[in-house]
Amino acid sequence: MPKEQITPMMAQYLKTKEEYPDSILFYRLGDFYEMFFDDAIKASRELEITLTGKDCGLAERAPMCGIPYHSASVYIAKLIAKGYKVAICEQVEDPKTAKGIVKREVIRIVTPGTVIDDELLDERTNNYLAVIYAKNGIYGFAVSDISTGEVYTTEVSGADEALSETARYEPKEILTNSEAAKKLLKQIELRFHIEADECTDEFFENTSFEEKIMTQFGKGSLVELGLDTKPCAVKAVGAMVSYLEHTQKTSLTYLNTLNTYNANQYMELDVNTRRNLEITESMRDKIKKGSLLWVLDRTKTSMGARLLKQWVEKPLINPIEINKRLCAVGELNDDMMLRDEIAEVLSGTYDISRIISRVSLGTVTPRDLIALKATLLHLPELEYALSRVKFPMLCDLRKNFDLLEDVKELLERAISDDAPALLRDGKVIKEGFNEEIDKLRTAMRDGKKWLADIEAEEREKTGISKLKVGYNKVFGYYIEVTKSNIKEVPDYYIRRQTLANCERYITPKLKELENEILGASEKIASLEAYVFEDVRKRVNEQTERLKRAAEIIAVTDVLLSLAETAAKNNFTMPEISDSGKIEIKDGRHPVVEKMAKDSMFVPNDTLLNKDEDRMLIITGPNMAGKSTYMRQVALITLMAQIGSFVPASSAKIGIVDKIFTRVGASDDISSGQSTFMLEMNEVSHILKNATANSLIILDEIGRGTSTFDGLSIAWSVVEYIHNKKKIGAKTLFATHYHELTDLEGELDGVKNYRIAVKKRGDDITFLRKIVRGGADDSYGIEVAALAGVPKEVINGAKHILKKIENDEIVIEHTSKTVEPTAQMGFGDGIASEITDELKMMDVTTFTPIEAMNKLFELSKKAKEI
Repeated sequence: MPKEQITPMMAQYLKTKEEYPDSILFYRLGDFYEMFFDDAIKASRELEITLTGKDCGLAERAPMCGIPYHSASVYIAKLIAKGYKVAICEQVEDPKTAKGIVKREVIRIVTPGTVIDDELLDERTNNYLAVIYAKNGIYGFAVSDISTGEVYTTEVSGADEALSETARYEPKEILTNSEAAKKLLKQIELRFHIEADECTDEFFENTSFEEKIMTQFGKGSLVELGLDTKPCAVKAVGAMVSYLEHTQKTSLTYLNTLNTYNANQYMELDVNTRRNLEITESMRDKIKKGSLLWVLDRTKTSMGARLLKQWVEKPLINPIEINKRLCAVGELNDDMMLRDEIAEVLSGTYDISRIISRVSLGTVTPRDLIALKATLLHLPELEYALSRVKFPMLCDLRKNFDLLEDVKELLERAISDDAPALLRDGKVIKEGFNEEIDKLRTAMRDGKKWLADIEAEEREKTGISKLKVGYNKVFGYYIEVTKSNIKEVPDYYIRRQTLANCERYITPKLKELENEILGASEKIASLEAYVFEDVRKRVNEQTERLKRAAEIIAVTDVLLSLAETAAKNNFTMPEISDSGKIEIKDGRHPVVEKMAKDSMFVPNDTLLNKDEDRMLIITGPNMAGKSTYMRQVALITLMAQIGSFVPASSAKIGIVDKIFTRVGASDDISSGQSTFMLEMNEVSHILKNATANSLIILDEIGRGTSTFDGLSIAWSVVEYIHNKKKIGAKTLFATHYHELTDLEGELDGVKNYRIAVKKRGDDITFLRKIVRGGADDSYGIEVAALAGVPKEVINGAKHILKKIENDEIVIEHTSKTVEPTAQMGFGDGIASEITDELKMMDVTTFTPIEAMNKLFELSKKAKEI
């Protein structure tokens, strides 16, 4: 595009756009952000706003659309949600004083992982940016939430662990190098429904990264940061800092703490396990309700809600740290009055973690500072409440409790209690804090009275009764005297204008008043902005102290939430050890119990250890409660290692390093994988990564293929996991292959359990109770009846089953063709057809709806005989 033809403004726009080709450029023109050319076409489509045009010096008008600058956040939120980046280009000089075109600069780039505005964020969930750098199979992670100032880093080995680590954070934006992209991009898009950005390898090969990291986090060496043995993590952290500098265009001094950890500090939960156990969201609706987090979350603050989610995402494996949490929860659980007192205090606090970040980034609002002050006012009450605690974790919160009196006093004096949301709306600085602002406000408020007073004073001095004070835009304020009274005008009057009937004068005093009154509003706005910025800087100097206060509030809130949940739901404190034993008495599923309010949940016991009760083979009909039982064991174990009380009358939990689940899957159409292939992929992942200290939940292995193949696979998987030289992990294995119950006598540590069923005639009742022994019947037809399959189909199925049991229909699981005999009783043609179908049929692979349809079809054919 020939720039010499375009207007100066459009030339400035195009030059700026060249620097940010991957972002939609919000270009400030007066009270609007305008977009041009391709950006305008995209924005008008995505935001559903009118696309117009603008003359720009070219033959054709430039496509253009615009939005009011004061409502930009709404539009930015929509674009960010659709995966776009938005570059905000502001006027950085006063248009009134600018010579030529107003200077403009991009002041910030908003991306999905760098959002800081409250209206664009979920207040109860972190908004993470993740940077992943891989080399030779080692993956370095850097994860940050700039809205709260948190930064984490680690290294893991292999793509599976990298996906598990990604799932721990559920980032909103991911940057990778080429090797990480090659291994992870497809899985990231499938699992997390976001498009990761592959950056050039040159972006990660910056020789100044080490120095940049040490400067950013205030350390003299990588050893102090725990990064001396993590070269891939160094690349990831360095790239993250560079990216944040590029997008934020300002100092990031508040991002000064790097949390370096080893992934094995926490229980590993892979993507499938998080989904199957519904830890933070339900499997079906992808919402919080129906998840473990939903049960546990009774937090009063946004900070507490985010920290609780982090605890749930990162269960501990250190018994000492777990017991610290449990004891603190126990103390609050035992003292209802203390719980109520703390809850009332926390209910009056605000999200100061995010306020601190906005203070540091220079985007804090007057309302933010009011909220900060209100929170600081509650600190003495929280300190008093915590002064009565005894257990270490709560006592540690109480130690060196900083009431931040100086910050509270500054905000109390400086910011009006009824300050508006935006600085430009005025009346932000409290009266009495700044003398000049007070004087200007007085001028605005009392200006008319002052003018009336000076008019009366001059009339008295001069004796001119018709003298009056007036105003026009050319001369400002003036004293007007009629021609007949000109000889009475005193010497200190200065003539400014002569009219036909009068003369207009000014005096030094009137000019002084004019200077005070005129432009007072504009002067106040400028001065308030200056004073507000000074207050912001003074608050920003106390960032570390404020962060500590935010941490105390958040931790207290999480412990209180766990205590209230325990008290409300009759949870009990688990015993934590390294014994490897899981012994649960009267265990319940925390989510199912809460959801099923109209029915009594049937509790069950569990005994798992590394020896005689290492693997439980669980049989029983569908819908009887096998999956619920297995999931509840996993969730109780996970809850205990979070530091939560558990739904049981008692529980002894030996530390688990990983939990794996393989629980029924539907076809993964998007990845082109069948149910069976997906199932085998998950099984493969488990067998490669499980250890003797893991807990494995397997539900119906091998059902996606033929009966013999499936049984063979399931049998072999059991033997592999059982073998202590291979894995030897504690395992719950639910199956319809009753043949596997024979393993109890053949393999040490294998025990059979079944779901108790009560049968009366053709009716069955699921007792939901786990008892010793294997099931002797699958009750498939009875379950179909309970599911509402038409009675005609049920009767047909019973008829066919009876003939099969009487050997009138022979089903062989071989590849040989068996000719139907005339004694089948079906009639030559149709009977042969039905028999062939039954031979080829593997009913164990059917879904309920497929089984119903097939039974109906067979019944219909049988009636034709």
